[in-house]
Amino acid sequence: MSVESVQTALGTEHAALWTYGMVSAFLNDKAVAEGSNLHRARRDTTERWLRDHGTTPNPPAAAYLPPAPVSDGPSALAALVAVEQDTCAAWRGVLERTDDSALRTSALEALTTAAVRATRWRKAAGSAPASITMPGVASG
Repeated sequence: MSVESVQTALGTEHAALWTYGMVSAFLNDKAVAEGSNLHRARRDTTERWLRDHGTTPNPPAAAYLPPAPVSDGPSALAALVAVEQDTCAAWRGVLERTDDSALRTSALEALTTAAVRATRWRKAAGSAPASITMPGVASG
């Protein structure tokens, strides 16, 4: 059902906002502020969509656990890559579960912009490859 997948995507937007706030202590980068602002806008749009469809948006958690401790610039970059990958996967899930063209357009835009940000953070971290073939698809 698309409402459930949109709630899941909203959860990743909440986690992204929290993560961007946390890493700002380690990365003084204009792109961090930009990423935070873009996730905030996506969160607001997603919450509005849910309310418009008769559903109460799930609230953010008090905190989120990154996949590894964040204690410096490199670990902050890794946390940003992880949260953008999670966001890609969630928005891809919305694409797979809806036929609503407006929601599909929004989900595709969210997936694409998260994939671009993930590539930016991989490149900043010196990871190779910087871009991946199928953003939002778990690699085996």
